Amino acid sequence: MTKTEEIFEYLKWRFEDANLVYHPANSGQPWIIISAPFIREISHFLRDDMELRFDSLMCLSGVHYPSEEMLGVTYHIHSTRYGYNLVLKVAVNVNDPLVPSVESIWKTADWHEREAWDMLGIKFEGHPNLTRILCPDDWEGFPLRKDYVQQDTYLGLETK
Repeated sequence: MTKTEEIFEYLKWRFEDANLVYHPANSGQPWIIISAPFIREISHFLRDDMELRFDSLMCLSGVHYPSEEMLGVTYHIHSTRYGYNLVLKVAVNVNDPLVPSVESIWKTADWHEREAWDMLGIKFEGHPNLTRILCPDDWEGFPLRKDYVQQDTYLGLETK
């Protein structure tokens, strides 16, 4: 059994209602899918549990899955104490893309969540400053969605 499988079993036992799913990887790292409403609670547990101590969020990325009409968030976390790496994923409907923020757990999430909001429109509930970070405040749409249509002009200038 891999370390990710052990952690998955531990989380499944601890969070019975979180609809956790383990995905072995054909290449790269395996991951654990978590029901979005549980991501903050599980992240807090992963950081504070003495057997795990996932104290570092290395990366948080947003993804658009147009054929499923879903947006996803992928979290790469690390335990500096034990040397463990773990990948967590959540998915939400593109029409109601609400994910609890983990910024209060890992401060690194601040700009990562803002980028996922700015580029994909994922709303991180509880984020203290969920504002655009790359596009101007009055930009229309979310440029990394696969169905994004670029505006013809911005402030009187052609964008194409």
